[in-house]
Amino acid sequence: MPFTLELPDQYSLVLLAATSTFFINSLHVQLTSKYRKTSGLKYPIAYASNELAEKDPKAYQFNCAQRAHSNFTENQTSLLGALLISGLRYPVVAAALGAGWAISRIVYAFGYTGHGPKGRMLGSIGSFLFDTTLKFMAGYVSVMFVLGEQ
Repeated sequence: MPFTLELPDQYSLVLLAATSTFFINSLHVQLTSKYRKTSGLKYPIAYASNELAEKDPKAYQFNCAQRAHSNFTENQTSLLGALLISGLRYPVVAAALGAGWAISRIVYAFGYTGHGPKGRMLGSIGSFLFDTTLKFMAGYVSVMFVLGEQ
């Protein structure tokens, strides 16, 4: 049985929040590339060894940038799903939460690459709170669709 999905008027805000994450990924690529170059580590090395990172601050900083980027890509997919689903019923709230997540991920990227693991905490807490809220909203919206209460 087919159903018609009508997007709310403000759904463009959700799409804008989703699109912002593509540029944050590009920011991570730039940071990782910058610190790879300054560290002198060549491809295909994904991370500097612990021994090298303990001796060389540039190698350590590259590892931090690389890990921040990996963490971003580990979380982006589920965030986008939760954002797009939540926005079907609550577009303004979902877009605001998505924007909060995006800003938190920028704070995370610069905090981690600039100050090591301790520098990621503010961005980590913010992104966790925004992401978790969106996931619960997505669950609620999904259940409402299953029950036919769009």
